[in-house]
Amino acid sequence: MNRASVTVLLVEDNPIDREAVRRGFAKQRIANTIIEAGDGYAALAHLRGTAEPRVERPYILLVDLNMPRMNGIELITELRADPSLRDSVVFVLTTSRSDEDRVASYNLNVAGYIVKTDVGPGFVRLVEMLDRYWRIIELPT
Repeated sequence: MNRASVTVLLVEDNPIDREAVRRGFAKQRIANTIIEAGDGYAALAHLRGTAEPRVERPYILLVDLNMPRMNGIELITELRADPSLRDSVVFVLTTSRSDEDRVASYNLNVAGYIVKTDVGPGFVRLVEMLDRYWRIIELPT
């Protein structure tokens, strides 16, 4: 699999954090397509093809937990209940250090739980980790 073919669905309601992730990708010279959704409902619409652009496989999701309308846990729960989306690769990207949030996320089989402050300004460490991740793993197609 060519890592450049992996689409990133960034599910984040904070425009500053969305821009920081985009800048992190640009700074690392990673040109993967990034599709943004402001909440879980918008993310599902992109994944199910009822909103443009449709997210095509292979993809990974970066999901914030604290969002309006449908939060991250609710979104991941919906993904796991949908036969066509249950194998989605999801990384939680959040400000929450709550054990309850961490346990709930891992109980929904997330690939990783990342606290935003731990990745540093500009999200460069996050992007470096993702770059290494999709170089060695095989994503569902």
